[in-house]
Amino acid sequence: MTWKKFNGEVIHLPILEEVEKAIIRETEKGYHLKVCVGTDSQVKGAYTDFATVIVLLREQHGGFMYIHQEKTTQQMSIKERMLIEVQKSIETAYAVCDLLDLYDVDLEVHADINTNPMFKSNKALNEAMGYILSMGFIFKAKPEAFASSTCADKMVH
Repeated sequence: MTWKKFNGEVIHLPILEEVEKAIIRETEKGYHLKVCVGTDSQVKGAYTDFATVIVLLREQHGGFMYIHQEKTTQQMSIKERMLIEVQKSIETAYAVCDLLDLYDVDLEVHADINTNPMFKSNKALNEAMGYILSMGFIFKAKPEAFASSTCADKMVH
C-alpha cells in the first residue's frame, strides 16, 4: 500500500514507522497531537477514486497528513460507496491504534456522511456510526469530519 505526503512525495517506510517517527518528532517539539483518519471518494465515469488520509493535528498549530489513493471500476450505490469509505478508514485506524495508544495520542475516525437527512449520504449514517463505534473508535460525521470531507476530498477532486 503506497502512502504519500501532501506534496506528492512517496513514503518509502511502512506507514506505521513513518507515523511513529512523526509522533516522536512532534512530541519532542512540545506539540500535543491528535490523529484523525478519514476517506472520501469521487465517481469519475467508470472509475471511483478513493483517498484515505491520516491527519496528524498539532493542537493549535496546524497539522499534516499522509494519503493513500486507489481506484476501482466496481459499480456501487451511494450507500455502498459510503460504507466502503468507512471500511477503509476503519482498516487504517485499526492499523495505527496500538501505536497511538503507546504514545497516548487520541484518534478519531471521520466519515464523509451528512447528518442532514436531505443529503443522499445520510442513508449510510446509522450503519457507519454503528460500525465505527462498535470498533471502539471516536466517530465524527459532517460538519465535524474534516479529515474526510476536507482533507481526503482534496485528493479525489
